[in-house]
Amino acid sequence: MSGDRPLLDLVALHALLVEGGVTVAGPLEAGLLSGGKSNLTYVVSDGVSRWVARRPPASGLTPSAHDVAREWRVTRALRHSRVPVAPTVVLCEDPSVFGAPVAVVEYVEGQVVRTRPQLRGHSSDELRACTDALVGVLADLHAVDVDEVELDGFGRPEGFLERQVGLWWRQWTKVRQNDLPDATQLHRVLRSALPTTPGAVGIVHGDYRIDNTLLAVDDITTVLAVVDWELATIGDVLTDVALMAVYRQPELDAILGVEAAWASDRLPSGDDLAHSYALMRGVDLPHWPFYLALANFKLAVIAQGISYRARQGAAADASAAGAEEAVPELLAAGLRALRTD
Repeated sequence: MSGDRPLLDLVALHALLVEGGVTVAGPLEAGLLSGGKSNLTYVVSDGVSRWVARRPPASGLTPSAHDVAREWRVTRALRHSRVPVAPTVVLCEDPSVFGAPVAVVEYVEGQVVRTRPQLRGHSSDELRACTDALVGVLADLHAVDVDEVELDGFGRPEGFLERQVGLWWRQWTKVRQNDLPDATQLHRVLRSALPTTPGAVGIVHGDYRIDNTLLAVDDITTVLAVVDWELATIGDVLTDVALMAVYRQPELDAILGVEAAWASDRLPSGDDLAHSYALMRGVDLPHWPFYLALANFKLAVIAQGISYRARQGAAADASAAGAEEAVPELLAAGLRALRTD
């Protein structure tokens, strides 16, 4: 509950679907999907069809990390691109209806590969083909013409990196439990190391890794849909590549509260993934240490934010409180990336 309001009002959702021109066969039932530490994600069914509905958590101080309306819009814009996405259905931004925005997309019958045990039945060749497919989708995303998909104005690419450094510092000050000197130091070093030349501009997913995709149930090398677009924007695409690489670190286990598949030593290293991306797109990775440092800082803030919501009682599962265990090493890794001595 959020106050006296249910987290997902199924009567209101039924009305929203019908108003949006969707045929609904009967009363709705919903189940909360496991694994989410940010937005609350429900599978909704009328007994005939299924949809996925998402809404922000009941509390938390990182609103930009829970923007379901934003992810709905970018998903809709990509519906005719090479990037696989779940087809959009309806969006409600009126807070008087659900107490928060709610976005609905079609249900995609795929698998989320979240844990290392899920990789055990797959050969090294399959896993390599899987990561190649994932990197290829990210390369396709960054090649999308923003004007062609009518996302012009969706973000502000000018000064993007400087704003990112400032944004994640402000988020840190809202969710931190203790003052950590490395956070202050990393923020200072990032500000001093900002690249003077702008990077390549495109659609940035903002949270790209294997478990933010749906893979075919019978073929781990086929990406059916990229999900979790709430951090998407128009900006420097190398921030996406760096975060994908940084997510390969062991600290991901504490953040997700599981033996994370993306942290498996059976997958290519973060450096290898970045190299594959550069080859696929035919680009260089200028100022790469800066991007790695920024990605570590961002991930540290995300980890601290997950723990913050757990302390507020708004986490999707009990393991969320342990996410902050990853913070010190992520901050240290960010500082190491920019060390010049």
